[in-house]
Amino acid sequence: MQSEYMPPDTPLCVIHADHELVAVDKPDGLLSVPGKGAHLADCLLARVRAAFPTALLVHRLDRDTSGVMVFALTPHAQRFLSREFEDRRARKTYVARVTGRLEPKTGAIDLPLIVDWPNRPRQMVCHETGKPSLTDYHVLKAGTAESRVRLWPRTGRTHQLRVHLLALGHPILGDPLYAPDASLPRMMLHAEELRINHPESGRGMTFRTKAPF
Repeated sequence: MQSEYMPPDTPLCVIHADHELVAVDKPDGLLSVPGKGAHLADCLLARVRAAFPTALLVHRLDRDTSGVMVFALTPHAQRFLSREFEDRRARKTYVARVTGRLEPKTGAIDLPLIVDWPNRPRQMVCHETGKPSLTDYHVLKAGTAESRVRLWPRTGRTHQLRVHLLALGHPILGDPLYAPDASLPRMMLHAEELRINHPESGRGMTFRTKAPF
């Protein structure tokens, strides 16, 4: 269930809000949390707190990824929702545009990932020391130049979707780290749907936003 709610005088796109949590549609190019330095102070957390002063961080999206993010509004909700992600009960769905024709149409990418220390923040596949990482995918539309794909990460590693698709030879279009292309306005990755249980009622909730590409 979703409800439309827009607090006054805020640039936020709010999908749902109640006394325990708020779900918003994060724009691409905006940090989830503040970076180092005053020039990186603007972030989604700060904007959410301007409208919901008790907002607490639960999870993050990469700066160049758009889509659904949820914030807790109470310490109890933060603990509960954090466990939802840690225990992999939160179900995340993404949509992406990738280079080339991705085949087969449906599959799983099971490749361990670890930080590429000399080239941080880049990540890389490493079968010796990488952490288990699993992504399911389904191709929605495929052409010679690019494919549109829906993705379900079963683990939550840094840059997981980006590196898994790169490892298949089909990097995400416009990815500034793994497939730079100045001709594209953004990285073509969107967090389309998030399913969680409500921290008070335990009722399943689904938040969804349409990809802007």
